[in-house]
Amino acid sequence: MTALAEFAMLAHGWRRILMLVVAGALAGLSAPPAFFLVALFIAMPVLVWALDGAERQPSIRAAILGPAFQVGLAFGFGYFLVTLHWIGAAFLVDGEWLLVVVMPFAVAGLALILALFWGLGTALAHLFWSTGPARIFALATALTLAELARGYLFTGFPFDLLGYALTANLEMMQATSLIGVYGLTFVAVLISATPALVWPAAERSLMARTLPLFAAFGLLAAQIGWGNYRLAETQTEPFEDVVLRIVQPVIPQDIKWQTFAREETVTRLLDLSTMRTNAEDQGLDDVTHLIWPEAAIPFFLSDEPELLARIARTLPDDIWLLTGAPRQPYGANGEILPGAKPFNSVLAFNGAGEVVTSYDKTHLVPFGEYLPFGDFWSQFGITQFVEGSQGWAAGGERRLLQLPGSPAILPLVCYEIVFPGSLGDPVADAGFILVVTNDAWFDGSIGLAQHFHHARVRAVEEGKSVVRAANSGISAIVDPLGHIDVTLAEGMVGAIKGTPAQPLAPTVFARYRHWPLVAMLILGGLLALPGWRRRLRRLD
Repeated sequence: MTALAEFAMLAHGWRRILMLVVAGALAGLSAPPAFFLVALFIAMPVLVWALDGAERQPSIRAAILGPAFQVGLAFGFGYFLVTLHWIGAAFLVDGEWLLVVVMPFAVAGLALILALFWGLGTALAHLFWSTGPARIFALATALTLAELARGYLFTGFPFDLLGYALTANLEMMQATSLIGVYGLTFVAVLISATPALVWPAAERSLMARTLPLFAAFGLLAAQIGWGNYRLAETQTEPFEDVVLRIVQPVIPQDIKWQTFAREETVTRLLDLSTMRTNAEDQGLDDVTHLIWPEAAIPFFLSDEPELLARIARTLPDDIWLLTGAPRQPYGANGEILPGAKPFNSVLAFNGAGEVVTSYDKTHLVPFGEYLPFGDFWSQFGITQFVEGSQGWAAGGERRLLQLPGSPAILPLVCYEIVFPGSLGDPVADAGFILVVTNDAWFDGSIGLAQHFHHARVRAVEEGKSVVRAANSGISAIVDPLGHIDVTLAEGMVGAIKGTPAQPLAPTVFARYRHWPLVAMLILGGLLALPGWRRRLRRLD
């Protein structure tokens, strides 16, 4: 390890860049679904040592794009290249050769853009750099701020935050009910960087150098111990008279929006909804809510009245059908607004097949569901990846589905579930969270497991059940502690039935959101201040 530390500090030029990209890629193995936490304890010290060897800059302006920025940029590029490589699968759905050629450049471009946040984070940390443990707090504080910026700026993209490395199992996951996954990001950086304090050997004694490492392992043990305690002491109760049936149809993405496939799609949905898998299965007879995934109905209702009538005839009188579908915008007089973009929506049908209420997706995916600066890019024939007219329109404020005889439901569409602490004010009054999604764009990749894990962590953070209906998986009912009550694996055609658990008392995170994190960041900043004072003395 001493040889590695010295090499990391002394490496320059392309050797430093290559080393950091490889280290960042290794750190990416700690993210879901691999959760190889040891990789983070190897990679993060390399980042610290590289910053130890980075040249100091005479001013803050010079530091922004200086060596410390380049260190974080290269490390982040490797991390995001590994954790988000699966996004390239979306380019392969249509099979056009041009998209296949563009795919590696697009994935690398996204990784580089996201790595800019980490570059700014390490540049900020380097302003507070020192030779002792204070620099670890500087790095944890600055990288957490960088991850917060990544999750909120420019509509936000908080996929695979570093904190997810500390949510590998139910016991570890419980800490998100206190500080959320952003709080665990601070902890993950702090503890995984401690080996950098052990090597290379310094004037301090071996005990003084290894004490932070033992403290890190102690913090991990405390996290697991507290998680065990919470799981043992917290009881969940199912809703009474609520039975959900979730359908996973596995409609291939390349035919999903084709006109010729509409009747076959509806037939499959209805067959899976009514089938009896065993002697005890009553089909829809005992079901209160039938749930289909995002855009399960891949057409405007007004375009296919006969198919809509088939759905209505199949539904029992006392059932709610919640399904994803495109929705046309209507004017005050009930007319379809010409030229207006449609909504990516969740529709609630009653037993008569009437749409009683709906929710329009508010947080759209950049370049996936809408195209920033669309008029400019359209000149080159570049559009969004997700089907639907000329893109989708964003809905209004997030709100609950209040259905008679039903718990209040917070509907979310796909991407909206990945934002920690940003599910909207209505989440406080929700009986459970419903997520409809279509991950078929990424079939065969780790993206499906990653997306599901993000949803599972939201259940623990909020203390509420998450019901997930996915086109090609993973569909599940997750209780407020993160237990998976029922599930259907990715790629499996079928349906599952179950009852979500009632909400727990509001978690610390649900009550205070990011305020505990703010306290952690302030403490980290104060502990890093000695490095800033030394910098000022050198400048004097």
